[in-house]
Amino acid sequence: MFSMMIGFQDYGQRAIQAAKYIGQGFTVTLDHLNRLPTTIQYPYEKLIPSERFRGRIHFEFDKCIACEVCVRVCPINLPVVDWQLIKNIRKKQLKSYSIDFGVCIFCGNCVEYCPTNCLSMTEEYELSTYDRHELNYDQMSLGRLPLSVSQDSAIQTIYALNYLSMGVMERHSNDRTITHNIN
Repeated sequence: MFSMMIGFQDYGQRAIQAAKYIGQGFTVTLDHLNRLPTTIQYPYEKLIPSERFRGRIHFEFDKCIACEVCVRVCPINLPVVDWQLIKNIRKKQLKSYSIDFGVCIFCGNCVEYCPTNCLSMTEEYELSTYDRHELNYDQMSLGRLPLSVSQDSAIQTIYALNYLSMGVMERHSNDRTITHNIN
């Protein structure tokens, strides 16, 4: 009889302990239910990159002196610099400059060691393409400055993930319920 009482007491303690663990898990669940969603709808909303983000390289043709320092400091000798020597003034003239972003590791050495600051990193990170040969940028495409994410009027930006309006989330959840009839 005494062992049966101890068994009931032990069973009761384990039941109370299990209920306590379930209650702790339930409080975590309730805590997460009170939070706003942290998912962003990527093509329509973009995060602003950090201050030191290393994106696509911007090149200014007029500043370049064709010294090829960028090629020497690049771990993979990536920038292709084509120049010709003007003999009467003994000066190099830059003919073309290109970088293949399919191979670039975005280390930033070329930007850091450029003596004339003709190279700079932008915040452009959308470099995906279906053809890898389109990632080979020449001086014309490197000279094009992309729109800043914060200045792009077609894109809604999110400055902090903790305030996503309910209208945006409702609009996207309603998009899933729409069916399209194809004739």
